[in-house]
Amino acid sequence: MISMPELPDITAYISALEPRIVGQPLEHVRVVSAFLLRTALPPIVSVEGRTVRELRRIGKRIAIGVEGDLWLVLHLMIAGRLHWRPPGAKLAGRNNLAAFDFPNGSLVLTEAGSKRRASLHLFAGEEALRSIDPGGIDVLSSDLNSFRTALTVENRTLKRALTDPRILSGIGNAYSDEILHAAQLSPIALTHKLQLDEWERLYHATHKTLELWIERLRNEAQAGFPEKVTAFRKDMAVHGRYGQPCPRCGEPIQRIRYADNETNYCAGCQTGGRLLADRSLSRLLKSDWPRTLDELETMKRR
Repeated sequence: MISMPELPDITAYISALEPRIVGQPLEHVRVVSAFLLRTALPPIVSVEGRTVRELRRIGKRIAIGVEGDLWLVLHLMIAGRLHWRPPGAKLAGRNNLAAFDFPNGSLVLTEAGSKRRASLHLFAGEEALRSIDPGGIDVLSSDLNSFRTALTVENRTLKRALTDPRILSGIGNAYSDEILHAAQLSPIALTHKLQLDEWERLYHATHKTLELWIERLRNEAQAGFPEKVTAFRKDMAVHGRYGQPCPRCGEPIQRIRYADNETNYCAGCQTGGRLLADRSLSRLLKSDWPRTLDELETMKRR
């Protein structure tokens, strides 16, 4: 399963790119997908020949700032990935969308699958750059009060609140699962119902989880350019581990499926043993939907 790169993954990309492209002239931009470039002005050729001055993370986007206050902004979406290739790398194959050519190598953007969701914008100036920022707070620079204030503007489930880019910057499906497991909180708990000790657990779990994975992925990026960016990692506690034992209590990891995503959680650690209704299975099983782990085990033995 492919998933969208989130804050730790984007941070790793930036860590790998900084020593490779900051201070280097962007010689050429080759865009081969008509769907990729979402802005017409300034023209994309206007960045060619300009030196890269800065890299930034804006939510789940990577912003590349060049001389003249121009900003290339890449949003990889679900299936977009970056690769570092030899200078002038050929763009053969339908998954290759663009290349950014530098004297020491080419940054190549690919996107798996048939849907073209990845995007490239070019902005002139800081004000234009800010227009693409969804507005979520930077979790790692927030204190407990600002964190709680942001998450309680509306009464949302924790899963929805953590992954809303207008509330928090850069957190998606994978790391929200890991954060909630670390905090031992249900993904469907409502923000307006949390007690102070639960807010403290959530705040510290968010910081510790993100810092842990940022450090791990940055270390990997030092060894080589990140070529296997994925939200499904063997060291994760719950995300992508449906049916496997929880590393804390040993109960099998559960899931809620919806559209193209799923929420993974431990009923033993996070919901007091209660199973959360999976919409597709709930419709199928109706009144037979198990409410607890014990009922689930009973159903399996029938």
